[in-house]
Amino acid sequence: MAPATTSLSVETSTDTSRANATKRVSVKTLVETPGLTSIPSNYSYSTNPNESAGSNPDEDTFPIIDFSLLTSDDPHQRSKTIQDLDRACRDWGFFMLVNHGVSERLMKEVLEGSKEFFNLPVEEKMEFAGRDIWQPIRFGTGVDVKFEKFFFWRDFLKVIVHPQFHFPNKPKGFSEVAREYCKSTREVTTELLKGISKGLGLEECYIEKETNFDTGFQLFAANLYPPCPQPELAIGIPAHTDHSLLTLLIENEIGGLQIQHNGEWFNVNSIPNSFVVNTGDHLEILSNGRYKSVSHRAVVNNTATRISIAAPHGPSLETAVGPAPELVDGETGRPAVYMPMKFKDYLERLLEGRPCNLDHVRVPVAE
Repeated sequence: MAPATTSLSVETSTDTSRANATKRVSVKTLVETPGLTSIPSNYSYSTNPNESAGSNPDEDTFPIIDFSLLTSDDPHQRSKTIQDLDRACRDWGFFMLVNHGVSERLMKEVLEGSKEFFNLPVEEKMEFAGRDIWQPIRFGTGVDVKFEKFFFWRDFLKVIVHPQFHFPNKPKGFSEVAREYCKSTREVTTELLKGISKGLGLEECYIEKETNFDTGFQLFAANLYPPCPQPELAIGIPAHTDHSLLTLLIENEIGGLQIQHNGEWFNVNSIPNSFVVNTGDHLEILSNGRYKSVSHRAVVNNTATRISIAAPHGPSLETAVGPAPELVDGETGRPAVYMPMKFKDYLERLLEGRPCNLDHVRVPVAE
């Protein structure tokens, strides 16, 4: 993971429209450069010219899961919703979660708190800058890849919030709101994992127990994507998968998330007061490939600032997750696809900057 630097200097040419940031800078600082009309060359992201820019999926096909039905006392409604959840994880790896019980007030407050944090003076935010990925609170810019060759159009705040809760002490009141929000998302995730366990044909609490989820690793990741003068050349976050079991995401009213489905990129236009949920690497591992950790990315625009908050929920750091034995049967053509690896070791492999982390634990195919 690339470190956040404590240097925020920007070198520009006489023509500020052709600014060249020779050092990593806060993107928010960069866009506030007077007269900036083009992006520095080291923020230019080369994409495949034949790659789709992103289209809108049919609203009737993109999965929507009603959380209130998943937790219903009506066994028929619950059973049907579990089937829908299983299908969403299997076919899309993404779904929108509605009627989840987390108040709209709380969701708005945590987004507003994130906005206020990013609006703090640079010197105050830089108190949280650091190189260590295990630093409990980190402010930075770009993306955490050791061998990053160009800069990404985002600033971020990453905080480890479970099994121990950490958080910045500014702005005032942000920590209290975030604590309540993180607790709520964890409760929602716990119920989702119960439904997913049942959908896989396992005991309801199987995933919780096998991943030691009660002491699981939870991250609070707030992302700021300021307006970009040349959005077609920049990228907020490039295509990647999540290391977690499940990630819950909210955003302000500005879209930018794109997911890959059937070889094409689709825009995700979230429903107000909903979570966008995606399956991560460790759910693919545990399900022995039944569910896929789907590639997704964040694109930017030239008109409005986007703020998103991702809440990845993973296993305990000391837990090695492998395919559930009930989902492995070599005699019927379902051999184990992945090997167990301690979750902390898996995360540290991210330092190597490899494009597909699942390759580290994939069982070699015999020739």
